[in-house]
Amino acid sequence: MNKLPFLSADSAAAPPPQPPSWVLITGGAARLGKALCLAVADAGWNVVLHYRHAHAAAQQVQALVQAKGQQCTLLQADLAQPHAAQQLLADCAMALGGQPLRCVVNNASQFEPGTAATAQAQGLQAHWQTNTATPLLLGNGLLAWAQQHASPAPGWFSVLHILDQKVHNLNPDYFSYTVSKLALERSVALQAQALAPTVRVCGLSPGLMYLSGPQTQTNFDKASLVNLVQKRIDPADVAQGALFMAQNPSINGCTLRTDNGQHLIPLSRDVMWAIEEAAH
Repeated sequence: MNKLPFLSADSAAAPPPQPPSWVLITGGAARLGKALCLAVADAGWNVVLHYRHAHAAAQQVQALVQAKGQQCTLLQADLAQPHAAQQLLADCAMALGGQPLRCVVNNASQFEPGTAATAQAQGLQAHWQTNTATPLLLGNGLLAWAQQHASPAPGWFSVLHILDQKVHNLNPDYFSYTVSKLALERSVALQAQALAPTVRVCGLSPGLMYLSGPQTQTNFDKASLVNLVQKRIDPADVAQGALFMAQNPSINGCTLRTDNGQHLIPLSRDVMWAIEEAAH
């Protein structure tokens, strides 16, 4: 006879209830950000979509996420502002109404051409704030958030920094951008150590997926094949890499290179300019 009738076999085996999975994706209105939003929605996640100016595009992605049966909240912020991370997380807390934010994907970037010789303090600081400081502060803020919510399992909370294959395959073009991404890449393991054991921190380094800056379609068609697979990188594949890292509790402090092996083809210049020089 069961001496504890309130503990049936079914109730003893039942897992604890899981809170809904919410992810904040910065720069989620277009390009890789859009692919990330759609990938996590397909996997059953709800999305907080951050945008800076592209409100109409953000609304379009919101509709696509909602059509998949998931919730999608839009938040506007300029990540170049010093207090952007603090304000964005406060807006998230209000929008989620007490539900925990499971993951932050730092996808938004400032990407401006320039060399070391032409770099100015204002440009360096703008890239640093958007591409390095705000992502790190959003990660630190997730730790404070996680400490207020009981984690259903170790490794449930995570931060994912979107990097660039350039940080593994240096050339001097886009100098200020590259410096800011190098700093963020070096911070992945350091922040993982600092936020452990509550929050995991990982990096993702994609290669060329979209027309970049002044690039022409002809240039892109050639440059997008400069990788070991000799095919264009599919943003959906990159997004699946992000989802895998967010959902796998055993991955921490490392960077996944989703670039078709582009980082293993060293070039003295950015691939866009290398293609132009080869054409002449």
